[in-house]
Amino acid sequence: MGKLPLVAVLLALTAIQTNGQTAAPRPAPAAPRPSGGGGRLAGHPNFNGLWQAVTEANWDILAHNARPGPPQFGALFAEPAGVGIVEGNEIPYQPWAAEKQKENFKKRWTDDPEAKCYMPGVPRATYMPFPFQIIQGNSEIVIAYPFASASRILHMTDVGESPADAWMGWSRARWDGDTLVVNVTNQIEDTWFDRAGNFHSEQLNVVERYSPAGDNMIQYEATMTDPKVFTRPWKISLPLYRRLEKNAQFLEFKCVPFSEDLIYGHLRKK
Repeated sequence: MGKLPLVAVLLALTAIQTNGQTAAPRPAPAAPRPSGGGGRLAGHPNFNGLWQAVTEANWDILAHNARPGPPQFGALFAEPAGVGIVEGNEIPYQPWAAEKQKENFKKRWTDDPEAKCYMPGVPRATYMPFPFQIIQGNSEIVIAYPFASASRILHMTDVGESPADAWMGWSRARWDGDTLVVNVTNQIEDTWFDRAGNFHSEQLNVVERYSPAGDNMIQYEATMTDPKVFTRPWKISLPLYRRLEKNAQFLEFKCVPFSEDLIYGHLRKK
């Protein structure tokens, strides 16, 4: 396939990230999806297409019971139970960080960065309840996410260190056999792992592994290391499924207008 000509256009998806937003990109073009499955591309698995996680991890990455939402909404915003995606069902927080997570949980309805339409960071963008699109080239792979128009480039060549910290970090990737391995650094601390207040610092390093598990399934793993918050590295794993509906497409979720009252309502003149 050679260098993907779409990349030059899709670089607009990674516009400078300020105030938690990108500069309103257009929806990513539909990536080619070979009939009968993914096949191979330049000797590697073909991950082009729309993918989605089927999990309750965006509410809580740990195993959890169903929980009520804000009481004024009845069952509308209640949280579904989930089996969790964390290996061993334990996040190894340092003592101070475990207390901070509890405080985050109490304030989650207003303090969760998702409520403010901030870009979700990695790995959370992967298991939010939206399909995301992979556009695969030889020297770059672009992943576009509907929520907050977030996106990132996986650099397959030596591009050096990140010029600055960013909401979606700096992703350098390589192939390990048929597994795509991505090292994500330089994320800012203002993202959470879920709505339960699980968090990290600016020292977070994420190593993602995308392994084909059939033509239409990827086994996703991510290992988190953050010496400022955790006592040891820890891992999540979950499957991703290719969206195969005839009319499947990438749709934007521009949520800034939905969050303005939460963030700026107190500034309005009475």
